[in-house]
Amino acid sequence: MGQNEQGLLRLLPKVLRARDFYLYLENGKRLTDLWLAGGRAVLGHKPPNILRELKNAAERGLFAPLPHPLEKRFLKALAELFPDRSFRLYNDSGSLQCALEQAGFSGQIPLWRPFLGEQSSLFIPILPWQLGPEVLVLEQNMEASFPPGEIIPPVLLAPATRACYDLIAKIRNPDRQRYHKVEKTLDEGKSLWRRQGIYLITEAAGEEYAALFRKFLEGGFLLPPAPSEPAILPALMSKGEEAKLIGLL
Repeated sequence: MGQNEQGLLRLLPKVLRARDFYLYLENGKRLTDLWLAGGRAVLGHKPPNILRELKNAAERGLFAPLPHPLEKRFLKALAELFPDRSFRLYNDSGSLQCALEQAGFSGQIPLWRPFLGEQSSLFIPILPWQLGPEVLVLEQNMEASFPPGEIIPPVLLAPATRACYDLIAKIRNPDRQRYHKVEKTLDEGKSLWRRQGIYLITEAAGEEYAALFRKFLEGGFLLPPAPSEPAILPALMSKGEEAKLIGLL
């Protein structure tokens, strides 16, 4: 994350708690989170099933990067999300970048965000779990170009696997709230924003985007700190919050 993005995030009061699609601040106010950690909280902050898996793995002491059956389960979940693909797992983004360099790939690798549907021959999925691992998804005919991935600690694999299956369930049976007034406002073309599914995308950049960020923050909403990241319509939002959002859009 660059200095500009960190500078925008530092405009927030201290965040004491995050739950569902809200951030609870030190000053007693609450923000509706439209960033959702770049999509890693698309199922909400503090998802109970995922945290239960993390707790169970931690209680077993599975912190060390040692082989465990959970790796096979995680790869099976990824295969349901991305059929006929191969995968490489890495402990962090630095290790993933090193692997890309070893394979002769440079430049920006596309990101896949849940529910967006776009997939290239090589991409990094944004999965709804914030502690890793990092995953590289590639076409099967590219396997020979990449060295083997890393052994991931089971304490990270357990919640990541649960997150994948929860995401699969949402994709197959979407029950997200529909914001008809927001959709109507954007479809009329009277906004700096355009909608693509649950995502809100803007062409604003630089100081224009920084001004938008401040405006939304004052109105009770957190935008992504980088204009290249889409805002995300949360699954929970009251009618009053929807009306406020329409005014900002």
